Amino acid sequence: MKLGESARFVERNYASDAGNRDYKVYIPANYRGSPVPLIVMLHGCTQTPDDFATGTGMNELADRQGFLVAYPAQSVAANGLRCWNWFNARNQDRAGEEPALIAGITRQVATEFAIDEERIFIAGLSAGAAMAVILGATYPDLFSAAGVHSGLPFRAARNVTSALAAMRRGGPIAAGSTAHPTTESISGLDPIRTIVFHGDEDPTVEPVNGLAIVEQALARAAPRLGPLQKTIRERGIANGRQFTATTYRDSKARPVVEHWVVHGAGHAWSGGSSKGSYTDERGPHASAEMVRFFLQRRAGRLGVLASMGRALLQWVRTK
Repeated sequence: MKLGESARFVERNYASDAGNRDYKVYIPANYRGSPVPLIVMLHGCTQTPDDFATGTGMNELADRQGFLVAYPAQSVAANGLRCWNWFNARNQDRAGEEPALIAGITRQVATEFAIDEERIFIAGLSAGAAMAVILGATYPDLFSAAGVHSGLPFRAARNVTSALAAMRRGGPIAAGSTAHPTTESISGLDPIRTIVFHGDEDPTVEPVNGLAIVEQALARAAPRLGPLQKTIRERGIANGRQFTATTYRDSKARPVVEHWVVHGAGHAWSGGSSKGSYTDERGPHASAEMVRFFLQRRAGRLGVLASMGRALLQWVRTK
């Protein structure tokens, strides 16, 4: 049987008091009805679920690893460029329109399919990444980790004007400043784990925003997890691009935050397929690294990857 031969990519719609959105769900060929992880993918401006799936290669990884992928679709009525409206103040609270819709889609998928509720993750690119940050901050009871590619920190802007300024120069939560308190989060829960990718030559979203996302994640982690151990891996090379990957682990050597800076990369999904928009075939495979980060086991002094993660990375390196 060929990879993905019996897989399905189905269309769905979610409606609630907050509004409605279409979305697609990728069901891998090896799904048999037992609980599996779910990754919710938020596309960037001008993109669609199909385009984003093609560019990131996440569906192919789902076939290999046995998880489901959901792709909420922003409507043209909500934003003419199909951007998630992360910069609107009304979308930066737990009860905000778009966060509530995306959370509702996630729960609807978990109701229709057998999903491991402890392994639901969210990821996005650009505007989708900024919205993924919001979902991670306001729904830590739903998502256990976030993947943020070329995004902006929580509450980096409150309107279109401040959004453009944040994209060009960094938001009010730029590197070195104090993170906003997340009063909408569910108290008593550990902060969700976060992996950040950003090209250091991104002309659309200033790279300092990636560092600000990391600082916010660390600030949220500190009260419950204490000081994190920082490990820097420098001068790595993947698919012709250098990168610097920094990992922050807790006292039990469990990875909590990762920060990947892709040197020479612009505003594009690292290691993606040229068949999709806003992708760069060079550089580390962001999708594979996010899946590895999402699915890795937490046991072990060195944070050893699960066998699934090792198999995944071996496959990626042979492509």
